Amino acid sequence: MTPADYETDAVRLREALARALADDGVLADPGWRAAVEKVPRHAFVPGFYLPADQRDEQGLTMWEPVTAESDHGRWLAAAYSDTTLITQFDGDEPDWKALRVRHGGAPTSSSTLPSLVVRMWADADVQEGHTVLEIGTGTGYSTALACERLGSADVTSIEVDPHRLHRAAAALYSRGYTPTLAVADGLYGYWPEASFDRIVAACSFRAVPPALLAQVRPGGKILLTLSGWLYGYARVLLTVGADGTAEGQLLDGTVSFMSARTHAAPAFGNPAHWAAGLPETGRLARHSPERITAATEEAFHLRFLAQCAVPDAQLTTVGEVAHLVDVVTGSAATLTPHEDRWEVREGGPVKLWERVEAVLSAYDEADRPGPETFTLHVYDGGQHLRHPHLPGLPLPRP
Repeated sequence: MTPADYETDAVRLREALARALADDGVLADPGWRAAVEKVPRHAFVPGFYLPADQRDEQGLTMWEPVTAESDHGRWLAAAYSDTTLITQFDGDEPDWKALRVRHGGAPTSSSTLPSLVVRMWADADVQEGHTVLEIGTGTGYSTALACERLGSADVTSIEVDPHRLHRAAAALYSRGYTPTLAVADGLYGYWPEASFDRIVAACSFRAVPPALLAQVRPGGKILLTLSGWLYGYARVLLTVGADGTAEGQLLDGTVSFMSARTHAAPAFGNPAHWAAGLPETGRLARHSPERITAATEEAFHLRFLAQCAVPDAQLTTVGEVAHLVDVVTGSAATLTPHEDRWEVREGGPVKLWERVEAVLSAYDEADRPGPETFTLHVYDGGQHLRHPHLPGLPLPRP
């Protein structure tokens, strides 16, 4: 099949993708629909990984490489599906000429599913005439959509990984998009092009980076995802005031993004070593760890609230035992099931599960409020998540 055939098929698939997203209510704005119909996503993903149907003998996900040369039909169909396409693991740049199946690994770069990309631009209320900073160029597909809608002159995109940015720049320029691009850490924004009307982050942060507030015009907005070491997530749309403070509500939905690399969780060693230092006997837990680990929207929301209570804790499960480990304070806790109850053992200066239980109990007493009822306040003294009927929850220092 020739490149011309690729383009013909791609046009048809782009139109089908745009129709599907419009039918789902994602593309209500005709400007963004036109961008989806115009931008060739396949040009930004010459290779990617898709999960195999089965895991390997050690239970690890097997990731199959897909390129135009290896399987043209599968490659093009996936490029125009509403799917996140993984393009890098563990910070290692893949060699698409020497394909091999990967076993496990942590995704560190991807092309985000188109519905979420468009939703982010729409949620940030990006309009013609706005100057925009995108944090996390990735493959460049989202950047191209912004350029198509706003014009390249109003778009700045930064990426911490120079190899990723090099590939994205080549794809963007080859298609006529010329935004300002730079290798930079999103934690600090990009001062040379400030101030911006909008900042949109395609990675997550433990707290709102102060530099971003200083780079937005008064009345401008920042859309970002908050995350942490418990892998709890929440999206927030902040409006920046003239005094440099910001305020905004959490948005609903179960959206997650890879952490900014400087905010990634540290290694904590062997859970058994932490458990060995705990008291031999414990107490009955007031709440099950399943409250924050279940595959439900409520658990997704509760995991973020719990994370605010113990921001330095990490959670892992070995067999049936849940381990909470805090490498900052040296605290730890285990939760062990006994029939229909859980026993908790805690040690160290911070009673980790006791703090989580306090948040869960307060949440229940407040009639289980949804994310959209919480407001994040960012000011000189810190960052606090507030609710009319719950105690304030601080975010970790940026």
